Amino acid sequence: MSLHKHTPRIVTRTHELRLALKGVREGGRTIGFVPTMGALHEGHLSLVRAARAECDTVVVSIYVNPTQFGQGEDFDRYPRDLDADTQRLSDIGVDWVFAPTDTEVYPPGFDTWVQPGKMAASWEGKCRPGHFRGVATVVLKLFSMVGPDRAYFGEKDYQQLLVIRRMVSDFNLPLTICPHPTVREPDGLAMSSRNAYLSPEHRRQARVLSQSLFWASEQVASGEQSAEKLVTGMRQIIAKAPDAAIDYVAIVDPDTLVPVSTVTTPVQSLLAVRIGGVRLIDNARLIPSASP
Repeated sequence: MSLHKHTPRIVTRTHELRLALKGVREGGRTIGFVPTMGALHEGHLSLVRAARAECDTVVVSIYVNPTQFGQGEDFDRYPRDLDADTQRLSDIGVDWVFAPTDTEVYPPGFDTWVQPGKMAASWEGKCRPGHFRGVATVVLKLFSMVGPDRAYFGEKDYQQLLVIRRMVSDFNLPLTICPHPTVREPDGLAMSSRNAYLSPEHRRQARVLSQSLFWASEQVASGEQSAEKLVTGMRQIIAKAPDAAIDYVAIVDPDTLVPVSTVTTPVQSLLAVRIGGVRLIDNARLIPSASP
């Protein structure tokens, strides 16, 4: 699977993409897929590199999905620059960029939705009603349109990863979900397309998110077992940013997202915080010292 720089071919229609990939499939070669909403950053590119290393053909979709944005969210101002994104992908050797239109994804009369269950009910699901319905529906559609063998997702959107993995299992979809670690800026902030909305001052304040996670990780590694103490400490660190408004801070079971009270095995810390009105999410695995 050699690294080869070339400009990816852009397709906008499902039938064109299926035709292009037919030979790949018939030749027994593997298709790697990275679904994105564009505004690509190093987090996305790390997924694309993993797909390039592990698969014969790589498809990246760029589609800002309207159905996962709620009323008053940032759909209209979400950054869109297909040319810049395609240029970034050519450096990695992506074969196809799938950039469907809204009518290609949601044709007139579209009326069938994926309704995720318990995994989607809490945290992001509670803060953004309907969000995961939009995510699960568009991801299932993209899987159907592309037909990948392997699909790559970042762990930054931890709950989304679990919702999609559950859907793939529940629907017996013939593909493997490949998670990859969150990519961070040098000061710890998780890379996100929404970071572009932050003013320089709010960008500086946003460091409290990762600082709270790193602090919790150190506490757990050195023996702290009280989830309540961890959440309290994380909230105190985040509150040092004058313009921070917390949606949630939680310590949960990594497989079910149900809150835990005592940390004796690895857990996931989740948080969502608005910094100057910009909503950021982050998470980290917390591992007790005695744990495997």
